[in-house]
Amino acid sequence: MKVILTQEVKGKGHEGDVVEVARGYAVNYLLPRKMAISATVGNLKQLEARTSNIRKRNDARRTDAEGVAAALNGKTIVIERKAGDEGKLFGSVTSLMIEEAIAAQLERDVDHRKMEIGRAIKTTGDHPVVVSVFGDVKAEIVVRVVPEGGAAQAAAAAAAPAEVVEEPEIETEAPAEEIEAHVETESDEVEAEEVEAEVEEAAE
Repeated sequence: MKVILTQEVKGKGHEGDVVEVARGYAVNYLLPRKMAISATVGNLKQLEARTSNIRKRNDARRTDAEGVAAALNGKTIVIERKAGDEGKLFGSVTSLMIEEAIAAQLERDVDHRKMEIGRAIKTTGDHPVVVSVFGDVKAEIVVRVVPEGGAAQAAAAAAAPAEVVEEPEIETEAPAEEIEAHVETESDEVEAEEVEAEVEEAAE
């Protein structure tokens, strides 16, 4: 069945695209949600009249999406979850949780339905996630899952002043002049003691 998309549909196309889909998918999903309309002769004629405006809207959306992707790409968001001793979560991290974390931490709005998570996130640690912002405009982020309280501990550790380790003082050798002067002084003292001893023996 041919339909005209009224908005972007993942894996199908953008607004204004005429696509062939299964009748059940169109009747039970796309049409009731007003994500598409039937590709009748009348709707196709209306589409021709609106093509220019649709193209302009899609160009504007792509430009905005590229800005969002640039702001997200390479960033790390932190999500806290209850975890066991070996880092296994009690549950999993969902795409909706990631969407909310992106909004809170990176101040960007994305659609959790357009995320590529791969395998379910059920352990602590870093997990790469691809976010489809618009069409083929995508960004890759890192979802860092920590045990509950872990984010606060990491922030506190980062804010704590670094411990200053005092280096031990290293004794340097005295200059040669000081050594010579010390030696001469000791020699004078020895000579004075010898003279004093000779005088005492003569007096006896």
